[in-house]
Amino acid sequence: MILLANAKKLHMIGNAHLDPVWLWQWQEGYAEIKATFRSALDRMNEFPDFVFTCAGAAYYKWIEENAPEMFEEIRARVREGRWVIVGGWWIQPDCNIPSGESFARHSLYSQRYFHEKFSVMAKVGYNVDSFGHHGMLPQILKKSGMDYYVFMRPDAREKQLESNLFWWESADGSRVLTFRIPFSYNNWYRHTADNPTKDKAKAVMALEEKHGHGYMNFYGVGNHGGGPTIANLKSIQELQREFGDGRVVMSSPNAYFEEVEKSSSGLPVLREDLQHHASGCYSAHSETKALNRRAENRLLTAEKFSALAYRLLGLEYPHRQIRRGWENVMFNHFHDIMGGCSIKEAYQDARESYGESLNLAAVSLNAALQKISWSIDTMKEGVEGLSKDKHWALWEQQDFGSPVVVFNPVSREVNAPIQINKLVKGVTDEQGNPLAFQQVRGSRTNGRNDKYDTLFMANVPALGYRVYWIYIEKEFAAAQSERSLSADAFSLENDWYRLEIEPHTGYIAKLIDKANDVEVFRGKAAVPIVIDEYHCDTWAHHVFEFRNEIAKFSDAEVRVMENGPLRAKLRVTSRYNRSILRQDIILYRDQPDIEIKVKLDWREEHKMLKLSFPVNVQNPKATYEIPYGFIERPANGEEEPGQTWLDVSGTLPGRGDQMYGLALLNDSKYSFDFLDNDLRMTVARGAIFADHYGMRDEWCEFMDQGIQEFGYGLVPHYGHLRDSGVCHKAQQFNVPPIHIVETYHRGTLPQTLTGIRISAENVTVTVFKKAEEGSDYILRCYEAAGMECEAMLELPLLNRKWTARFGRSEIKTFRIPEDTEQDIAEVNLLEMPEDV
Repeated sequence: MILLANAKKLHMIGNAHLDPVWLWQWQEGYAEIKATFRSALDRMNEFPDFVFTCAGAAYYKWIEENAPEMFEEIRARVREGRWVIVGGWWIQPDCNIPSGESFARHSLYSQRYFHEKFSVMAKVGYNVDSFGHHGMLPQILKKSGMDYYVFMRPDAREKQLESNLFWWESADGSRVLTFRIPFSYNNWYRHTADNPTKDKAKAVMALEEKHGHGYMNFYGVGNHGGGPTIANLKSIQELQREFGDGRVVMSSPNAYFEEVEKSSSGLPVLREDLQHHASGCYSAHSETKALNRRAENRLLTAEKFSALAYRLLGLEYPHRQIRRGWENVMFNHFHDIMGGCSIKEAYQDARESYGESLNLAAVSLNAALQKISWSIDTMKEGVEGLSKDKHWALWEQQDFGSPVVVFNPVSREVNAPIQINKLVKGVTDEQGNPLAFQQVRGSRTNGRNDKYDTLFMANVPALGYRVYWIYIEKEFAAAQSERSLSADAFSLENDWYRLEIEPHTGYIAKLIDKANDVEVFRGKAAVPIVIDEYHCDTWAHHVFEFRNEIAKFSDAEVRVMENGPLRAKLRVTSRYNRSILRQDIILYRDQPDIEIKVKLDWREEHKMLKLSFPVNVQNPKATYEIPYGFIERPANGEEEPGQTWLDVSGTLPGRGDQMYGLALLNDSKYSFDFLDNDLRMTVARGAIFADHYGMRDEWCEFMDQGIQEFGYGLVPHYGHLRDSGVCHKAQQFNVPPIHIVETYHRGTLPQTLTGIRISAENVTVTVFKKAEEGSDYILRCYEAAGMECEAMLELPLLNRKWTARFGRSEIKTFRIPEDTEQDIAEVNLLEMPEDV
């Protein structure tokens, strides 16, 4: 036996990396999880010192439902302390693409599940195979009962760290003790290793001696499950005989972190995100990413209005349906699904489960909205009963009009376009004030006039609703606006901007900010650039920049689609090879910013499409939205993940220190880069399904082929980013108002209602829902501009008004009892007291 002075302790972590989906579908993953858990239990019977570590609440739920006897065995081993639950999340997700609230839901549902079934909650965040880790995770972990984090990617080749053991700190100051796994999370070490288990353990022991602290060494067959084998455990016994069982211990991440935390005061502190690995995964498989954004937003909207309908009218809150919807979404966050690197068949499965979530949310949302709209008093004097004598589609009687209830899901008042699939001659608000409107083309082609819609602008209170009235024949003289709007063959202009299109290419030739006398772009913008990525596998392993430009879309056709009093639209259609890009560029009379709706027919293989926007500022800085926060990243051209907005700001040329910027909004994209002044958004990748540098042949299947539709917005702003309101603009862009065409009925509700008021512009609400247990309500907000503030929050429907202090980038969750005599409590993401 070898005895070392000041020997460290090597913690051997028996685990099974379980990809429920990757080169197989979830049904195969389901079976493999059962077999792997059975194997782990067998090893416990054979080796009394063996400790097994496993994450993923979804896996435990599968076992509970399909193998209840084995579930009881696991519960016994958890009580014994030999089966250690880590992770605290539904699965091991991609840690860049899900929204901030999605990460909160992983914690909420999973930790509460573990507590209910096993009387424990995970202490260690655990994402050993995820491809990158956003910088707000420490706060989310801490507010979920997890003080520690373990990961493997990016590895030492991809990101140099001062130490594999360090404090990781998010922008609000939250810290978790974090460990990067060396070499691998499973048995693999080197192809030349005689005994990988022993050889890797000795290599990790050498790292311990080099760095002066204990390490974890993970072992077990992984990816397709398997876990620790008999051979693994016998090898560990040999190591214990060689070095002493006090030097090499069968352990868990919990035990490891508890030990090293005792001497952690001198460890380095990392204040940034953990990137990069597999940069191609931020853009691979556009459809799944778009479905994810849509499902996240619809579930949150359904929760908000279900809570309102419960409070106002006693409608049963759809706890079960909402939870089922979130469980599907969380499962599809798995890093090989969300990262776009699974097999083609897996994406049919993802499509189906997202469809279920979207439908569950739609049914719950519709029930709530219809309950509210049906309870609004819309009766007019002279109406004795409902009868469709005047119009086949509307219930209008005489010239009384028909009510349209417009609901606003976001926490700020909005002024937004509402498009009604009816052609009418008059529109008013609930007070009878005439509004301007315009006729626009609908999506249908039914008869001579039934193909047209009516567009008007609605000003709707925060998290509330407002009734507008449309009239089949009655006309009104709307007040004349002092604002201007015009369109010609190649330009759009309103009071804020003049936008010019280059005819033969379809690019934006100029965008002039009229109020600030600024030319927003330095060169052509909205340029569709084709990138060659033949050298990339699906993940784009070891590729961090996509700059091999081979072509641009051109051969453009530009047409004026709309030129009305409220909205003007140019349709720009350009081509490359067999691919067609259609961009509808929109300006409104009554609101700034530019909206673009895109329809892309992508027919390219081994190619990527980016849209380029060269911003006309000096010393530019790029700020990316990340889940529940934002981060500034260098202008080095590397592909970076982002959420609903990305901003480039700097000083104006020749104007001293005057700040200016451009924010780019999107409704379904997650991959961007920025070099010099050029901001680019990745919109499609013609990569091969699940190609890990495989032997390519003529039978390969390519993703992103065919039609996809998405939207983006351009928000130029004078001054600092923190004053631009970009967070609220992006929220409204992703979650627009919803309307219901109603009829006459008496009701208890007024024709306008405000759901929330917030005094601080930099605080935004993401969640309003019923609590997971009890009759309380949950309100979640976060500080979105990086500035400490005090905010007054008011929920008129609950008769509640209170003040809260927000730190920089702080997430706050409030538990609000129905009984106004009871105090509002600040709780963690699990809806439990913060000290739990």
